[in-house]
Amino acid sequence: MVQPSRQQILRLYKHLIRYGNHLKLTDKNYFLGRVRHEFRDNRSLTNPVEVEFSFKRGETLLKKGRIL
Repeated sequence: MVQPSRQQILRLYKHLIRYGNHLKLTDKNYFLGRVRHEFRDNRSLTNPVEVEFSFKRGETLLKKGRIL
């Protein structure tokens, strides 16, 4: 398992923020606040498995538009 680089994580953050700005049927402020909160909470993760899991979770949200 390869841990995502800092650049990849920052790119994911940027894409999630852009995605949130284009939402129509969801509360934008809630979504954007949630994204910022998750990234802030996960900033201190050091376990590569947890970092990879969180990164994949964000990518899934972008691809499918939701998290199951």
